[in-house]
Amino acid sequence: MRKPLEVYYIRFRIPCHVALSRIVLSIALAFLLLSEINAQHRDVPFVPTPYETVEEMLNIANVGPGDYVIDLGSGDGRIVIAAGKRGAFGHGVDIDPKRINEARKNAEKAGVDDNVLFIEGNLFETDFSKATVVTMYLLNSVNMKLRPHMLEKLKPGTRIVSYYFNMNDWQPDKQVLINNSDVYYWVIPATVKGNWSWKNNNQDFTMNASQKFQIIEIDLKSGNKTMQVNNPSLSGNKIWFTVENPVENTKYVYHGRVDGNNISGTVQIRNGENSSIETWTATLQ
Repeated sequence: MRKPLEVYYIRFRIPCHVALSRIVLSIALAFLLLSEINAQHRDVPFVPTPYETVEEMLNIANVGPGDYVIDLGSGDGRIVIAAGKRGAFGHGVDIDPKRINEARKNAEKAGVDDNVLFIEGNLFETDFSKATVVTMYLLNSVNMKLRPHMLEKLKPGTRIVSYYFNMNDWQPDKQVLINNSDVYYWVIPATVKGNWSWKNNNQDFTMNASQKFQIIEIDLKSGNKTMQVNNPSLSGNKIWFTVENPVENTKYVYHGRVDGNNISGTVQIRNGENSSIETWTATLQ
């Protein structure tokens, strides 16, 4: 764990041609941060995301035309504006009217004001349920307050990107280091926890799935026979895993999409040199 002063030193990328000691600079920035918090009484002080990081955040989320990007704590609007330049729609949310005005002017200068908008408001009162991508540069404590709302309100498959701060025990799907600072990426997972049943290859299958965010474990049976499950994976509403029946020398390769209480997709059934493809429809019991 980094020490607090080291966090401030890394997060504030202030160009400086004067040789200041690390300790002095860290203390100065720490006092600046405290002053900002005391003066504005806001959850997060304004510190702009480096432009290189902005582009990498959008690259990780594969932002492009058809996306709806919401930036929580949008500051001067640079993330939403960069998304607009890629053909995405979206808006930024910030509690500071000064930043909202600045962002609107920046969007107009960039020629993307028809694609984006900026709204003065509280992050915790924002409806971001329609977003396909949510971006953040907040604080760990704020991320954790937002986490249950995002898991509840965002659709499976929605992409989340956070600069510098993570989500504690919700492990990222991807993590990239940029200029000694981390960018974290998650995909909102569908809910697969529970007991499922279906029929394939004239056999009945029952599956018990346990889940912690996107990490899943599967116990599967065909009748009274326990099957070997390999590489169970969940990304958004997409689920895939392989099942082996060593006694019959049969392998099942499942791919499906989760839609509420149903999973539908295909399964490849391989038995020696013989193979076939069947539809797969599982129902939550």
